[in-house]
Amino acid sequence: MRLSKFKNRVFPIIIVFILILISCGNGTKDKSASNNDTPKQDEGDSIPKTEAPIIVGANRTDTYLPILNGKRIGIVANQTSVISKIGHEHPKHRNYTHLVDSLWHLNIDIKKVFAPEHGFRGKADAGELVKDGIDTKTGLPIVSLYGKNKKPSPEQLSDLDLVIFDIQDVGARFYTYISSLHYVMEACAEAKIPLVILDRPNPNGHYIDGPILDIAHQSFVGMHPIPVVHGMTIGEYGKMINGEGWLGDGKTCDINVISMQNYTHSKPYSLPIKPSPNLPNDQAINLYPSLCFFEGTNVNAGRGTSKQFQIYGSPYLDKDLYEFKYIPMPNEGAKHPKHDNKLCYGEDLSSREKLGGLDLSYLIRAYQNSVDQPIFFSDFFTKLAGTTELRQQIEQGISEADIKASWQDGLNTFKKMRTQYLIYK
Repeated sequence: MRLSKFKNRVFPIIIVFILILISCGNGTKDKSASNNDTPKQDEGDSIPKTEAPIIVGANRTDTYLPILNGKRIGIVANQTSVISKIGHEHPKHRNYTHLVDSLWHLNIDIKKVFAPEHGFRGKADAGELVKDGIDTKTGLPIVSLYGKNKKPSPEQLSDLDLVIFDIQDVGARFYTYISSLHYVMEACAEAKIPLVILDRPNPNGHYIDGPILDIAHQSFVGMHPIPVVHGMTIGEYGKMINGEGWLGDGKTCDINVISMQNYTHSKPYSLPIKPSPNLPNDQAINLYPSLCFFEGTNVNAGRGTSKQFQIYGSPYLDKDLYEFKYIPMPNEGAKHPKHDNKLCYGEDLSSREKLGGLDLSYLIRAYQNSVDQPIFFSDFFTKLAGTTELRQQIEQGISEADIKASWQDGLNTFKKMRTQYLIYK
């Protein structure tokens, strides 16, 4: 059970002081932001004096703490939901506290935590059941938003006045946190409960690419008619869900986006905490939109290794055509990796330069070099692609350039629609 709010007053006062110091550098309180991010640096490097650090939504405590006072709060959070201490906004600094822990110590009336895929502390495998439970640190109840209960029920929202959503996204349609956002918005709209979105950078926000999802193939890894890489922050995406009427039946959610400062879509951003167990670094996050297609094939995308989404391989690829080989083994985030304990042939992309668009060459080459093409694709591939056309194009031997050209009309339409919801340049 939670300790009495009148015990242990000294520590909460210290936390308040830290949060106020953070807030003092946050500037204006409007819902828009602009400008830049700091370039990637090694751990311990100083922040360039000419670069203003990004202030993420969670750090703008002066803006949202007054909104929480006197309210019963639910928080949708995971391991990325943190507040940086003053002077450590640069992403390579590790000096931060968890949002839930910080607000709990401030005696904000948190009633429960909602945990998406991978769980509240981010340890579960992709697709693994996340169970309800109790957070051992705070004693708060944890409600899973993965598995059968993807949407908060009316009963789970009945004791709440407001919900906070603070999760780091990576900008890919099949990364399920934007699907969780949809269901949370839908539930809050139905319960007439406002939602506060603490915005964070999109590390793949510098480009837009991929086929537009066909609603006939809608699933939890693709709920909306958007491209694979959408180029929006989670706050901007929430505005789009409302504006495009995707909640259905005329519903809209009362959202308040606590925007970032000193951010633009074009500037690089290095995540301080891995957003899920199999995205361990910047390289994996950048390659993820291109390599995740392998999840719908018989090719392993590095799960069960230390280079998740930086390598790929399969026992079914022609070993005479690939020098690189590895053996997937169970590890954190991949208790049962594809081709567990089998020798896989493929490519190591861990030193590849940063992508500015989807790269289909690996997928096309793997299909062409498969020794058993009829079993290359699984049904899951269509859900990831959001259309049957991509698989057909690859099987027919259509070039990457022609495949990407077939997306352009849909991408142009999406880009025009997207401009209505942008908060940042």
